[in-house]
Amino acid sequence: MTRALDIPAFPRDHAADGHNGMTLRDYFAAKAMQALISARCYPWDKQVPSYAYNIADAMLAVRDRPRE
Repeated sequence: MTRALDIPAFPRDHAADGHNGMTLRDYFAAKAMQALISARCYPWDKQVPSYAYNIADAMLAVRDRPRE
């Protein structure tokens, strides 16, 4: 079973090359970081990537919940 952190953002078969592209977590974090920076929610510091990954993890958690 694939862990949520290992799900590819853009599935393709490059396993023979040793990679399968960007993970969904990385993709969500990149989008979150872009939004944080463009909205100027936080001054740029070393914490912004951590905030972005926290948002990505929250997005993955909601995605994995059963639908109501």
